[in-house]
Amino acid sequence: MTDATSHCYTLHDLAERLGARVAGDGSIRVSGLATLSDAGPDDISFLANKAYLKHLANTRAAAVLLHPSHADECPVTCLTLDNPYLGYAELSRLFDPLAQRPHLGVHASAVIEAGAALGADVQIGPQAVIEAGAVIGDRAVIGPGSVVGADSRIGADSRLHANVTVCHGVVIGERAILHSGCVIGGDGFGFAHDGSRWHKIAQLGGVVMGDDVEVGSCSSIDRGALGDTLIGNDVKIDSQVQIAHNVQIGDHSALAGCVGIAGSTKVGKHCMLGGGVGLSGHLTICDGVQVTGMSLVTNSLHEPGVYSSGTGAMSNAQWRKNAVRFKQLDDIAKRLARLEKHHGGR
Repeated sequence: MTDATSHCYTLHDLAERLGARVAGDGSIRVSGLATLSDAGPDDISFLANKAYLKHLANTRAAAVLLHPSHADECPVTCLTLDNPYLGYAELSRLFDPLAQRPHLGVHASAVIEAGAALGADVQIGPQAVIEAGAVIGDRAVIGPGSVVGADSRIGADSRLHANVTVCHGVVIGERAILHSGCVIGGDGFGFAHDGSRWHKIAQLGGVVMGDDVEVGSCSSIDRGALGDTLIGNDVKIDSQVQIAHNVQIGDHSALAGCVGIAGSTKVGKHCMLGGGVGLSGHLTICDGVQVTGMSLVTNSLHEPGVYSSGTGAMSNAQWRKNAVRFKQLDDIAKRLARLEKHHGGR
C-alpha cells in the first residue's frame, strides 16, 4: 500500500485528471495506489496486463483502473481508460511521497559559492555544493551531498537526488531527474599512446541535456573531447549506463541498465536499447531502432527495426557442441564456395 495518506482523491477527481470514465460510485475517496492483490479498501488499483486478470475478481481495492473491455468483470467501482498503463503512470505521480514533501529552502550546511544564481523556490539539501557561475532554475531540488559544478545550469523543476555530481560546464534541461550516484560531465576516456605509456587528452567539451530527461543511479555521461555530448528531450536512461564522450542520443529514446555506448556514436530518435547492449564507437543508429538485451552492435544501422546478436541461454552441453560448430563455420563456408564454383553455382 502506498504511504500517501496526506493526499486523498475522489474517483471523480481522478477520472477528470486521467480523462477516464467512472462506472460506479464516483464519490468514493482513495488515498493510496497498490496492486490488485495487495490493495486495501482505501486504495485504487489498476489492470494493464492480462496476466494479472486472475487477481481482479478477488481484489479488495476501492476501485480499479482498467480497459473498458474488462469493466464487466470488475467487482468494484472502476475507471475505464483505453490505455490503463498510461493512466497508472499518472496515478503514480499523484501518490508519490516525494511530490508531497514540504518546501525546505536552502539547508544551513549547503555551500553556495559567490557568483552562483538560485531561482525562485529552489531547495538545496544538506552538504550540497553549488559552485561559482552555476545557475539553478526555479523550483529545482538539489539533494543532500550533490555537487553542481562551475558554470553549469540546472533547468526549472529538475531534481537531483542525493550524491549526484554535475561537473563544470554542463547544461541540464527542465524537469530532469538525476538519481543518486550518477555523474554528468566527467572526463571522457581520451588518451594518446607514445609506444610506452599513455598521455591524457584534456576533455574540453561539455554535456547538454534536453528537457524531461531521467538518468538512473550510478550512470555516467562523459563530457565531450571538443564538442558536447548531446542528450535529447525525453530520453530515459536506466542505472549503471555508460555514455562516452561526444555520443548523441536522439529525442524519446530509452536505454536499459548496463548499456555501454562508445565515443562519438549517434543514436537516433525513438530508439530502445535493451539491458547490457554495447554499441561500438563512431556508429550511426537511425531513428526507430530497437536492440534486444545483451546484443553487441559493431556496424551502423540504417534501417529501423529490431536487431539482436548472440545466442540465448541453453544447456552447457549443447553450448559446448555449438561452440565447436562456430569455429568450423569459416572452413565450411570456404568448402561450400569451392563446391558451388565447381558445379557452376548450382
